[in-house]
Amino acid sequence: MKILVVNAGSSSLKYQLIEMDNESVLAKGVCERIGQQNAVLVHKGKTETRIEKPMPTHKEAMQLVLEALVDKDYGVIDSMQEIAAVGHRVLHSGEDFKDSVLISGDEVLKKIENNVDLGPLHMPANIMGIKACKEVMPWAPQVAVFDTTFHSTMPDYAYMYAIRYEDYKKYKIRKYGFHGTSHLYITGEIRKILGPEKCKKLVVCHLGNGASVSAVKDGKCIDTSMGLTPLEGLVMGTRSGDIDPAVVEYMMDKTGMNVHEMLNYLNKKSGVEGISGVSSDFRDLVKAYEEGNDRARLAIDMFAYRVKKYIGAYATALGGLDCVVFTGGIGEHTEIVREKVMQGMEYLGIDFDFDKNNNVERGAVTKLNKPLSKVKVYIIPTNEELVIARETLRLK
Repeated sequence: MKILVVNAGSSSLKYQLIEMDNESVLAKGVCERIGQQNAVLVHKGKTETRIEKPMPTHKEAMQLVLEALVDKDYGVIDSMQEIAAVGHRVLHSGEDFKDSVLISGDEVLKKIENNVDLGPLHMPANIMGIKACKEVMPWAPQVAVFDTTFHSTMPDYAYMYAIRYEDYKKYKIRKYGFHGTSHLYITGEIRKILGPEKCKKLVVCHLGNGASVSAVKDGKCIDTSMGLTPLEGLVMGTRSGDIDPAVVEYMMDKTGMNVHEMLNYLNKKSGVEGISGVSSDFRDLVKAYEEGNDRARLAIDMFAYRVKKYIGAYATALGGLDCVVFTGGIGEHTEIVREKVMQGMEYLGIDFDFDKNNNVERGAVTKLNKPLSKVKVYIIPTNEELVIARETLRLK
């Protein structure tokens, strides 16, 4: 059975076609510059090909994807009808959905549309992708898989902000969390590796340009670092993470920035890029650090310290710790970050293998604790597209 996974952006559309019998990727690609001049589809199937063709909307982009999938030279299926269902990555569930959902009618889509205010940068594009697929693939069930629903098991005292309760009810202001598909995948994989009884108290560190940590108890999320938006929590590539809210007014007074400019500053001009003055890319940051750039050193130290602090806080929330897992581009590939995070963590029962940390096979599941360590530490590469495909298969 073949599932098409779609991740629609405002001017892009990423996709993977997955054979669920063995969970292998048959084809993948991306449509770029949708609605703009020089629109292009880069498709990897039997061979890699580049197709430059006008794509005024996501509908035309989706039609082009289907044509590529069945093309006799670089396609991978004989008929579009082989696509059994479509899984959509959707940013925000709000409080309307506690699970992925089959988009069975207009009522479900309307509920999704009602949460656009909670994710104005991503949600309109996610919805355009759903509508485009429904139009060009009317035979295929459509499933929405949200970035937020894995965190819907948080207790109220963890997800609430200390604002007037009436404003929470009226405006839906609370912590939702993100990267849920990654946290769900990692939770499932480590429970397979260790067994559920040996990872009852788990901390997952999804560290990429966007980064988040979750506390998972008995397979269910009880807290996570991102909040109403992905701006809260860890220091990130260009996001500030946790900051005193009064800084916003202070900087607006000092600089003359308006609210939108200030949010853009915190989302796109801060984080390790803002601190280092080098880059949001940790490859560039580590290179600068190794060359003696002290601001690069500071940015890496701040990033690692914030992760370390969240691990300690979540160990307390969990009432102990069985396992820590690193994932995401930085978590999987940047040994200096893992090293700095794990330094001084012996008090938690972590006996980290620093030598092994420096000799990790790229793309491999790797244990990083020493044999007698009470707490296990792993690298597990994430696979968010596979989670979306699995959820789609479950619900279609």
